[in-house]
Amino acid sequence: MSKFSREDIFRLAEEQNVNFIRLQFTDILGTIKNVEIPVSQLEKALDNKMMFDGSSIEGFVRIEESDMYLFPDLDTWVVFPWTAGDGKVARLICDIYNPDGTPFDGDPRNNLRRVLSEMKELGFTDFNLGPEPEFFLFKLDENGAPTLELNDKGGYFDLAPTDLGENCRRDIVIELEAMGYEIEASHHEVAPGQHEIDFKYADAISACDDIQTFKLVVKTIARKHGLHATFMPKPLFGVNGSGMHCNMSLFKNGENAFFDENGELQLSETARQFMAGTLKHAPGFTAVTNPTINSYKRLVPGYEAPCYIAWSARNRSPLVRIPASRGLSTRVEVRSVDPAANPYLAMAVLLRSGLDGIKNKLTPPKAVNRNIYVMDKHEREEAGIKDLPSTLFSALDELKKDEVIIGALGQHIFEHFVEAKEIEWDMFRTQVHPWEREQYLEMY
Repeated sequence: MSKFSREDIFRLAEEQNVNFIRLQFTDILGTIKNVEIPVSQLEKALDNKMMFDGSSIEGFVRIEESDMYLFPDLDTWVVFPWTAGDGKVARLICDIYNPDGTPFDGDPRNNLRRVLSEMKELGFTDFNLGPEPEFFLFKLDENGAPTLELNDKGGYFDLAPTDLGENCRRDIVIELEAMGYEIEASHHEVAPGQHEIDFKYADAISACDDIQTFKLVVKTIARKHGLHATFMPKPLFGVNGSGMHCNMSLFKNGENAFFDENGELQLSETARQFMAGTLKHAPGFTAVTNPTINSYKRLVPGYEAPCYIAWSARNRSPLVRIPASRGLSTRVEVRSVDPAANPYLAMAVLLRSGLDGIKNKLTPPKAVNRNIYVMDKHEREEAGIKDLPSTLFSALDELKKDEVIIGALGQHIFEHFVEAKEIEWDMFRTQVHPWEREQYLEMY
């Protein structure tokens, strides 16, 4: 059931004194884009007649096929609470359509909807996601540019005065709740300056919309506190990086398909098959869930981020963990994903990986309940534990070999994503970095 009708949108715009509407969408790299219109153009927008130049958006189309249409999703209507004064700003998240009225293959949101239709063909009604995005807060300098100076020295679950980011984090929660989000928890994370805010799980499309909105709110409110919020996976050497653990579950008509009261660990065969597919395709989906050069500085031993392909219901070092909750809360948690990922693409590849496990009735390996970080290479090989890709280059190589993951992206997104990331890798590879000068300039 839709939350809002056209009439509701017109009424809410008037009642809430809205002067401008941002028509938002997400490009292939996960960047939020928008076309802002005055409220006088709202009817045109709701008639799906707003156009934009797709050739100027990363990974969309060439100049000769540039016309794209924005189709607003009425259920995403929200007014930004911090826009007050003479008139507020609202937003609608849009799907991208071709001039002939067909969904655009390069739209990440439409692409996720396509993979969800594959799920429904297997008899599942819902794919729920509970994300846990982490971020760092750095001070701004006198010119408003980000510095590397942290605003606190806190650690896991610390509180003020050690956690000086607490007021900023609280204001973020207040703004999110004013926008209708149900916040389950907010706390200081392990590293100084690092924070986490958890919101309630939702269906996959809504949860991905929430992640994108969350990033926007966090950055906006941080700036009001003289801070810069970054979702860069590893901004500082020697401390934990920022992840975005993804808690996933499949439902059939309101029942959690991952729960079986009589199964081992009370997990159903469906859950085990889904997990097996996740583990099998982990090398292939890593370029999508960890899409930057910097992502792989986080996926190293010793900082709570997984770098080995294994699962456990007990310890937090493997790629996949099964949290203790059961019943409707039974879920599979993938711990490698980072907040630089395009959430729509990340969910498409994770879902299709799990569905491949279900389709082919795959069996997961034995759980690894030891701390994998203290196992040597021989012990890991004996246990059948493989490594995740260690660089963006090797992750792209694995992606290009995995037909299931290519199918999850669709040919258009796959080709443009790989092209953009190969350019990114080549720019990094050919750059001379400060570490190299420190090591070699005097020595040689």
